[in-house]
Amino acid sequence: MENNLSNNDIAIDFRELFLILLKSKWLLICITSFFLVSAIVYSLFLPNIYQSRAYLSPVGEQATTSKSMQNMGGIASLAGINFSAQSGSSNAIKALEKLNSLSFFKESIMPNIFLPDLMAFDSWNSTTNINKYNKDIYNDETQAWNGDANIPSPQKSFREFKESLQVYRDELTGFVTISVKHQSPYIAKEWTELIVNQLNDYYRAKDKLEAQAALDFLNMQIAQTSFTEIKQVIAQLLQDKTQQLTLIEVNDFYVFEYIDPPAVMEKKIAPSRTLICIVGTFLGGILGILIVLIRFYSRDTKTL
Repeated sequence: MENNLSNNDIAIDFRELFLILLKSKWLLICITSFFLVSAIVYSLFLPNIYQSRAYLSPVGEQATTSKSMQNMGGIASLAGINFSAQSGSSNAIKALEKLNSLSFFKESIMPNIFLPDLMAFDSWNSTTNINKYNKDIYNDETQAWNGDANIPSPQKSFREFKESLQVYRDELTGFVTISVKHQSPYIAKEWTELIVNQLNDYYRAKDKLEAQAALDFLNMQIAQTSFTEIKQVIAQLLQDKTQQLTLIEVNDFYVFEYIDPPAVMEKKIAPSRTLICIVGTFLGGILGILIVLIRFYSRDTKTL
């Protein structure tokens, strides 16, 4: 009996709610329509965002010593030389960590981009491919920042740059995806290519410097020793380092090579104007229902 009564009460309550909302249908329609129109206007004012993506494969590093020299480590150690054989691992993981560092952005990215494209960009004309900038921050005519306060610091620029950057590494395959979002698809492509090139150049220069230092050290050691066996070891190490230097010079893609290079995308990635309109309409409907119910029950409370 109690269950039947509670079910009837629930049915009565829902029927009452429906009648209350039906009586105030025009108020509901007005509130929902207002939110829908506001969402449409808001979405139309949002700029299109394009994303350029580079799909990359890590390039393995060459071992610093050959297999034949791995069996001669004891002899090499007699000359005070300690060149342990390394596996063919790549710089890819270190490069991704380096990409997220302020020092890499400050030294390799910031000097090679037009900073107003990052810190003062306003709009992009898809017909003429002309960029417009926020005049309150950057004066395009004089090519100068409006006041010292608007000159972006490296740290502020880095925070803004990271907002547009996405990096993903597949743990199973090791493949890497680097993508950049921007209002201009041309800038997004340019920056994605720049990141890949700068990572390759950074580690190429780093490994070249280390290999050259090793060559200088080995040449000094071979000139100082009189033992034939040790000279043979050093000569083999010199050959390996020379081969490594050659590979460093000839490889255009030292850390990453393209599986799919970045492109100027024709389709935007954001905003989703349809989703914004749906969410706006839903919120308007919920708010309208709450307003109608609050008005009705507050009126009944005053009557009592």
